[in-house]
Amino acid sequence: MEKTELKDAFAEFKNLKNIDRPTMMGVLEDVFKTQLAKTYGTSDNFDIIINIDKGDCEIYRNREVVENVEDPNTQIALAEVNKDSDEYEIGETYAEKVEMKSFGRRGILNIRQNLQGRIMDIEKANLYNKYIAKIGEIFTGEVYQTWSKEVLILDEDGNELRLPKSEQIPGEHFKKNDTVKAIIKSVEMKNNTTPYIVLSRTSDEFLEKLFEQEVPEIYDGLITIKKVVRIPGERAKVAVESYDERIDPIGACIGVKGARIIGIVRELRNENIDVLQWTNNTQLLIQRALSPAKISSIVTGEDGKIKVYMLPDEVKKGIGKGGCNIKLAGMLVGQEIEVWRELPKQDDEEEDVLLSEFENEIEPWIIEKLQSIGCDTAKSVLALSPADIAKRADLEDETVAEVLDILRSEFEE
Repeated sequence: MEKTELKDAFAEFKNLKNIDRPTMMGVLEDVFKTQLAKTYGTSDNFDIIINIDKGDCEIYRNREVVENVEDPNTQIALAEVNKDSDEYEIGETYAEKVEMKSFGRRGILNIRQNLQGRIMDIEKANLYNKYIAKIGEIFTGEVYQTWSKEVLILDEDGNELRLPKSEQIPGEHFKKNDTVKAIIKSVEMKNNTTPYIVLSRTSDEFLEKLFEQEVPEIYDGLITIKKVVRIPGERAKVAVESYDERIDPIGACIGVKGARIIGIVRELRNENIDVLQWTNNTQLLIQRALSPAKISSIVTGEDGKIKVYMLPDEVKKGIGKGGCNIKLAGMLVGQEIEVWRELPKQDDEEEDVLLSEFENEIEPWIIEKLQSIGCDTAKSVLALSPADIAKRADLEDETVAEVLDILRSEFEE
């Protein structure tokens, strides 16, 4: 390893490997000390002087001047150092320059291999640290190669990133030189190899970041994305909220004539995106999530499932294609939602009547008694037995009979 070779190697490491100067100096010194220890048994008594700019590397071996040598690695005889002159005395340190050729061909090869290995380790660590800090950020790169289970993408420095099939939107196909946009999902070190960097186009966070890019109000914090749920390639729901009453969060996300959201939809291969106003009211959130389907009523069962009742004509809109709409609504509120059909009233079926409409025929205090047991309408009273009404409302049997006759007459032809 001559001076020119060193200089070329230093230039490569300095300019192409993007390693900072202190780290490079430390690596070079450590590599040479390792070889010195192998060659001489120890590196403690060696000085290594490195000049990266000039490509110089000088090594000096320091030994104590003694009368009789016991350890040739750390001691040198007085007669040997003073054979040409009488400059040294016993106890002084004699510094001798070590030529590279003294390591031999095998030693020089070890230095090169060791140096190459250390540089690779540093590069791996730098790459890992670079991308571990970028998890959750959007990455744009060029497809280098495609396989059945993943796509290989290169960054501007030629580093490899992977887009597994499971992280691709269903139906996507990439070819060499295609530009791909995805979110950095994870970075792993496997068996001390190059960091395995995984990208994703199916994560909820990817859609959220796309909105941040397209909607300045979200990037500036004027609009907050409260929750994103997706069935990649099919449908997504984005719940947004604005703390500024002057800003319409839904309108801002969609843009004039859909100008903002259309770019996101195209990026996601025409995935349908519903933007809705966030609310902490679960029932209201469900109504907004299932819109434009009209809900008749919402009931939470003892098993924790939410039952949504709709007229038959509304059920198809509520469930959505392949059940994705109702599934996303459940993901949005964090509970399972079931759709139940509510049978419509027949044309010849009479409407119910409030008890308050009978004040001219039934004493007001009797109506109040009936209302106190949860009977607000005529049909709710008629649904109970006379004995039950008398007992629960604390009324005489004759009074109950008169009330029932009045209410029945309302529905008789």
